[in-house]
Amino acid sequence: MSDARLHAQIDFLIEIDKLKRVIRRNTLMDGSRRENDAEHSWYLGMLAMTLAEYAPPETDLARVVAMLLVHDIVEIDAGDTFIYDDSLAAGQAERERAAAERIFGLLPEDQAAPLRELWDEFEERRTPEARFAKALDRIAPMIANHRTEGGTWPLYKVTQAQVMEKVKIIEEGAPELGAYAARLVEQSVRQGHLAPS
Repeated sequence: MSDARLHAQIDFLIEIDKLKRVIRRNTLMDGSRRENDAEHSWYLGMLAMTLAEYAPPETDLARVVAMLLVHDIVEIDAGDTFIYDDSLAAGQAERERAAAERIFGLLPEDQAAPLRELWDEFEERRTPEARFAKALDRIAPMIANHRTEGGTWPLYKVTQAQVMEKVKIIEEGAPELGAYAARLVEQSVRQGHLAPS
């Protein structure tokens, strides 16, 4: 092992520690504070392991967990883009691609390439693993918002129709979880925690 290689790896690890400082819009399940991206990524890995039986047959669960660990690293540079903010979403892909180039590029090429591939796969949703990972990424905030009497939905005037668009992504990756998410949305509307369409 060369010193240059180890230094590059340590530089990458120091850089990704910044993910702990990226604050998301969603709150913790108890509503006490907003979660950070590192907490979100860890939680999604736990969702993947706990809800693995809802993944498509033959899903490589280790790949799903790895994807979830790297999927938001780009937000160190690009920031967290609220999924219901169309104005911020306009330049999101470009900002995130530039961030992926810089951050994964800190690693030696033999490590940078596979991590970047995981990130690209997640973004493009081109495999069953990526679609399952994206489904988990979409259902986690729905569970949190439902649990916290709407959480960020009322604050940002999110509607049932907007949330149901995200349910389609969940259904694509895990149909049973999509059906569950649709029920959460219906309950939230009935309880007055989400504006009806």
